[in-house]
Amino acid sequence: MFLKQIFLGACGLSFGLLASAGVFTVLVSVGLIPRFAGKFHVAKKVFFLEEAVVFGTLAGGFFSVFGRYGEIGKWMLARQPFGADTSIIWQFAGSAFLCMFGLFAGIFVGCLALAIAEMLDSIPIFARRISFRHGIGLAIAATAAGKLIGSLIYFSREIYLSGM
Repeated sequence: MFLKQIFLGACGLSFGLLASAGVFTVLVSVGLIPRFAGKFHVAKKVFFLEEAVVFGTLAGGFFSVFGRYGEIGKWMLARQPFGADTSIIWQFAGSAFLCMFGLFAGIFVGCLALAIAEMLDSIPIFARRISFRHGIGLAIAATAAGKLIGSLIYFSREIYLSGM
């Protein structure tokens, strides 16, 4: 039984390392982090940005496996540091954090998708094939707006609870 647990742990660790290496390989080959640094004029801090991505990935993986260590809300509500209003303050802070995280995660995923598409030259090839001369930026903005509206409807109507 003990050898089985060690084997499963080693397999899980190696598969996790393999998956994260693949993600970092895509990020490095696309050059997304240096591109962000160039856009925001912080090219001197590229190493810091890359380390932040690695730390975020490691922290996300850790809290995915060991979820009970990331339950800061339960810890705060048990201690009541703000008195009776702790739950209201904590709900507001949690909602604000989730909104900011969703915004930045969406921006990152969108930039990653566009960087991969640019690397593969799929957008210009597609535009030439369908004789699409002007308005590519407008088409991308319309796609992003459609995804935003769809996700707002999906989460505001709580469609994810019904499994549809």
